[in-house]
Amino acid sequence: MTSLIVIDVQNDFCPNGALAVSGGDEIVPLINARMDKFKSVVLTQDWHPQGHSSFASSHADQDPYSVSDMPYGPQVLWPDHCVQGTKGAEFHAALETTRADLIVRKGYNPQIDSYSAFFENDKTTPTGLHGYLQERRIREVTLVGLATDFCVAYSALDAARLGYEVTVEQDLCRAIDLDGSLATACQNMQAAGVRLI
Repeated sequence: MTSLIVIDVQNDFCPNGALAVSGGDEIVPLINARMDKFKSVVLTQDWHPQGHSSFASSHADQDPYSVSDMPYGPQVLWPDHCVQGTKGAEFHAALETTRADLIVRKGYNPQIDSYSAFFENDKTTPTGLHGYLQERRIREVTLVGLATDFCVAYSALDAARLGYEVTVEQDLCRAIDLDGSLATACQNMQAAGVRLI
């Protein structure tokens, strides 16, 4: 059985959101249609507390999209986004959330960001998704959502590292493409054995 993992299709990543990904809302009906082809559907949700350490506003004299060194490595400092309990953190209204077997919230630790659906950015603290998939004996995952070059790519790389067969459906993703980050992410995913279709 293959699980469809829908990454962060939330208001703040869609047009007019705090960290809008160009065309982020265009993929919603396509993702809904793909859900019918999978027996397992998992949604992830960025879920940051106010004042999260990955927010540029939490650092004096730091601009959004600058990079800061954190104890776990380099961290892009983002505009405040997907703050717990806000409209921006909610799933896009058209996303068929009732099809989900599981919703994984990530990035709620105020001291560390979590791009991946599997691990926080220290690459060791698990979200619980791997355990869930193991319990259901799922060994193949297909990833779609936002954004290709960050949360989708990090999730795909971690899934490959954990031994899953991984596919990323690129037409059901959209990217931020920060200073060539999309090309880099695609190269890294292909090198790790992720199938890009």
